[in-house]
Amino acid sequence: MESSDNIKALFIVVNAGYTDTVMDIIRAEGAGGATVINARGEGAHHEMFMGITVDYEKEIILTVVDEATAKRIMTVIKDNAGWKSPLHGICFVMPVNNIIGIRAGCNEFHE
Repeated sequence: MESSDNIKALFIVVNAGYTDTVMDIIRAEGAGGATVINARGEGAHHEMFMGITVDYEKEIILTVVDEATAKRIMTVIKDNAGWKSPLHGICFVMPVNNIIGIRAGCNEFHE
């Protein structure tokens, strides 16, 4: 990653239990690693079972990659792990302005 203008935070949200599948995809496309966050999905329609609301367990895979790698990963996620697959995956990218502590070669944050 040459400059911080090119660094992106890629968030991939999938049904719980599919982290290994997503990790295989992102590593194959060039990501060095990721952080997995346990989450709970909630939509407009709630499912009830015996008077108890059923929550949908989710996992958020967060990785920091360059823009080209983010685009490649998003394409593969859309094709293989998207909304209509059992993973029920969605993903989005956010810009990263400054970063420290990851990979030599990244511009470090300077005050």
